[in-house]
Amino acid sequence: MELEQIYQATLAKWGEEAQYDQAVEECAELIAALKHYRRGKIDRQAVIDELADVSLMLGQLTWMFGQRDVEQAIAAKLRKLDKLLSAP
Repeated sequence: MELEQIYQATLAKWGEEAQYDQAVEECAELIAALKHYRRGKIDRQAVIDELADVSLMLGQLTWMFGQRDVEQAIAAKLRKLDKLLSAP
């Protein structure tokens, strides 16, 4: 199954609101994992697993909000970052 098909299936099964909530939950779990990793309470793989969950949800949200719009926003953010890095 392709990612777009999976994204469509998740929306059909659980709806948009549930996907927003799921994205928030996955981000919170990544935040907690990073804090635990810094303190030596979990291993690298636990962080990678949470990062994978967040990556999948970012794909879902990008698909929901529009790939082109998200790519344009990323390009704008990268230009801003480049300016910040180039500043003395």
